[in-house]
Amino acid sequence: VQLQASGGGLVQAGGSLRLSCAASGRTFTNWIMGWFRQAPGKEREFVARITWNLGTTHYADSVKGRCTISRDSAKNMVYLQMNSLNFEDTAVYYCAAARTLRYGDSRDWGYWGQGTKVTVSS
Repeated sequence: VQLQASGGGLVQAGGSLRLSCAASGRTFTNWIMGWFRQAPGKEREFVARITWNLGTTHYADSVKGRCTISRDSAKNMVYLQMNSLNFEDTAVYYCAAARTLRYGDSRDWGYWGQGTKVTVSS
């Protein structure tokens, strides 16, 4: 499994960005795709996830209402649309994949992309 994240950059507070994740190496039927982020000096945290089959989504409270995760099954792509960005959203964003959510924590996520940096300026 290979995950390639892209779309990060510098954006002003209040702006928007769309992150993309190109997934390859297998079919992702029944898998869960997710976005995580790690801010400087902080631990990596969950942002959003989506089930490949039904498109069921779940968000961290910190981004709920501002971010939308989606997937394009035909293109094997996962997206994270981020709106109303603020300084606290500054982080490296990682795309991840899980076969199941057995543990409900980071142990579920066995595959990671290389990360794409998002910097929000005030």
